[in-house]
Amino acid sequence: AVVGASGVGKTALVVRFLTKRFIGDYERNAGNLYTRQVQIEGETLAIQVQDTPGIQVHENSLSCSEQLNRCIRWADAVVIVFSITDYKSYELISQLHQHVQQLHLGTRLPVVVVANKADLLHIKQVDPQLGLQLAGMLGCSFYEVSVSENYNDVYSAFHVLCKEVSHKQQPSSTPEKRRTSLIPRPKSPNMQDLKRRFKQALSAKVRTVTSV
Repeated sequence: AVVGASGVGKTALVVRFLTKRFIGDYERNAGNLYTRQVQIEGETLAIQVQDTPGIQVHENSLSCSEQLNRCIRWADAVVIVFSITDYKSYELISQLHQHVQQLHLGTRLPVVVVANKADLLHIKQVDPQLGLQLAGMLGCSFYEVSVSENYNDVYSAFHVLCKEVSHKQQPSSTPEKRRTSLIPRPKSPNMQDLKRRFKQALSAKVRTVTSV
């Protein structure tokens, strides 16, 4: 599950990982679930990536919908995203990490902290070093990425989680049981649908340019 404040680039991060592409303009997501295959130490694994709506803060406490809580409970690993251009999104990390752990009491859930928009240094509000230090205190891996400019860093962040989950589940892997435990959600777009939406977005950009 990919979680974080609104506007930090969660959907862009997920789409970049899934397709290697970056468009720049995304609709507010409705919590789409995507599936793709990855190579982990020579083995092909099918993984599911859950995009989630942005988290809000009310009176210094997290406001998490039941939909978000279900996604976190369902997940085998969590990506917590903040933007270096939004200090408030950075301040959410500790509370969000604590919330994730509370929903997985008794288990050590793999978590990675991702600092996005590393290319926007001219409007930076958070030094990435602070993210690294905080991730270390929380016992999480940390990646500084620019979703718009670098696919490799995005891939590395997801790959390290996939690898950790793979090792954790290896002794008693039961994919059939895992599928039946999924929480029912609205039908999510498959990869073909995602590619179709990319083509539509690109076509719209072309029409805009040619009409000027």
